[in-house]
Amino acid sequence: MALQCRLSGTTIQSLKMAAIPISSSSSRLIFRPLPKALNLALFSRHSPPRASPFTLLVKALSAPAVTAAPATEISDNKVVKPQWKAAIDFKWIRDNKEAVAVNIKNRNSNANLELVLELYDKMLNLQKEVERLRGERNTVANKMKGKLETSERQRLVEEGKNLKESLMTLEEDLIRLRDELQLEAQCIPNMTHPDVPIGGEDSSKLRNMVGSPCKFDFPVKDHLQIGKALDLFDFDAAAEVSGSKFYYLKNEAVMLEMALVNWTMTEVMKRGFTPLTTPEIVRSSVVEKCGFQPRGENTQVYSIEDSDQCLIGTAEIPVGGIHMDSIIAESSLPLKYVAFSHCFRTEAGAAGTATRGLYRVHQFSKVEMFILCSPEESDFYHEELTKIEEDLFQSLGLHYKTLDMATGDLGAPAYRKFDVEAWMPGLGRYGEISSASNCTDYQSRRLGIRYRPSEPSPTTSKKGKAGLATTRFVHTLNATACAVPRMLVCLLENFQQEDGSVIIPSPLRPFMGGIELVSPKFR
Repeated sequence: MALQCRLSGTTIQSLKMAAIPISSSSSRLIFRPLPKALNLALFSRHSPPRASPFTLLVKALSAPAVTAAPATEISDNKVVKPQWKAAIDFKWIRDNKEAVAVNIKNRNSNANLELVLELYDKMLNLQKEVERLRGERNTVANKMKGKLETSERQRLVEEGKNLKESLMTLEEDLIRLRDELQLEAQCIPNMTHPDVPIGGEDSSKLRNMVGSPCKFDFPVKDHLQIGKALDLFDFDAAAEVSGSKFYYLKNEAVMLEMALVNWTMTEVMKRGFTPLTTPEIVRSSVVEKCGFQPRGENTQVYSIEDSDQCLIGTAEIPVGGIHMDSIIAESSLPLKYVAFSHCFRTEAGAAGTATRGLYRVHQFSKVEMFILCSPEESDFYHEELTKIEEDLFQSLGLHYKTLDMATGDLGAPAYRKFDVEAWMPGLGRYGEISSASNCTDYQSRRLGIRYRPSEPSPTTSKKGKAGLATTRFVHTLNATACAVPRMLVCLLENFQQEDGSVIIPSPLRPFMGGIELVSPKFR
């Protein structure tokens, strides 16, 4: 999809979603889908649970970012050079291939483990051959330093020339093979927490249920009917201006969005989070390193044509990148951020009545929480993020349930994910309003975010330069504090009254100038 227009002689940058083909053979043309300071107030950091030994499985499948040249095609074997490289532990993957294979299957991933292992073996063999030729070249070079007969010197010159040419060819092949291995291995998803249920979304496990569905003694309206009667939004005009799945908020709905954002930011900041606003256009490489797909047929990301930039689908991406390629002091951890941004999603493949109105749109406002912490504490902070979400939704009087999402519903970066679904009476079902994911070191290894422990780990005596402890990768976690459109759906549908009005939950009223009720407008 592409859009370009010209106004008053000025060209507006076009947007498009570029489809990039994938094939499966080892000699194929590879176009891989380039597939959230202050003191903690309410939660104790003392004695967070120890990490499960199973989390060690995660380390091999993530990698630090290494800046490289923009993607270029090598014409001989038609392998695309990766824009960034991941230092994946291929030996670990080979030694634990059964566990990795099961994980790939459970998560319905299209990663080709057999090809990765095949390419890795080829790379090792080619690397040995390159090293052998380098040794022979050095031997010839050393022989030529001595006093030699003319014929012998000429023979060594010729031998050295042949070795150089052979070595250049093999080194080019090795680079090409490493690039292909990189692209294939980056498709392997994060490992999975051992307690995550196996299966599709229906296999997800209930963790918590709060409240019960509202009971109405009058016909229930959905948020579209309520919004039209109260003159709160306009989809028709937005469709003419921008296309389907866009909207104008009007009147009290505008104030309600601002109230939700400001109230949420205020509440989360009380828990020790640093507030941020973020860039809403980022480099494609940062999107990739966070585990999202900026290219491909079903991408959710809007890419900017003729550039390496994308519109963000969540503030998780720019917040994740804020410490890219850096080493953080252990004393600074955890780093907790709460970020407000606009988000843009293609919603490719979304259709049906369940996506009508505000439930699934291309542009929306969102407040996102993001934590960087030590590996031993990530399970603890995953629970904390989920508790913050639940506290917020319970304060608004919503009926919701929290689910431990099954393997088939996990994105590539997530080690474990908890979703919160709220009851939406107009839709007659639960709808997702939030999720909290522990991505362990999957993102930080790609983004190059490390920390330096105060002391060497008890499991290793290794020290870095100047006797400092060896750096480790942080764990990253993200969670939605408030996705505005879905919160509007919940509030309008759950707090509707028989006379057509909607009650504003008491926590939001101070942020709406004291408005307690949105009433029909009589003309």
